[in-house]
Amino acid sequence: MSEEAEKLTEAETAKALKTIPGWELRADSIVREYTLKDFGSALAFVNRVGELAEAADHHPDILIHRYKRVTLTLSTHSAGGLTGKDFALARQIDAA
Repeated sequence: MSEEAEKLTEAETAKALKTIPGWELRADSIVREYTLKDFGSALAFVNRVGELAEAADHHPDILIHRYKRVTLTLSTHSAGGLTGKDFALARQIDAA
């Protein structure tokens, strides 16, 4: 397992969380909800997230609800919690 895929400590997680405004800690995951213009915009956003996730080989849980809201949940299941990969992908998503 690479260093980036090692589970972060609580202190490391708290520090990393400060680098991704809008995301919140929920159990062993980070979660953010986005509200888009309409359903088509939500689908386009999900497709952009999917491209980033494929490139990073790290895949969030994605929920489209209330037709224009998208909730993303990131966690590294193989590490049993949050790793640097989760925060790196969150930053890429926010920059997209």
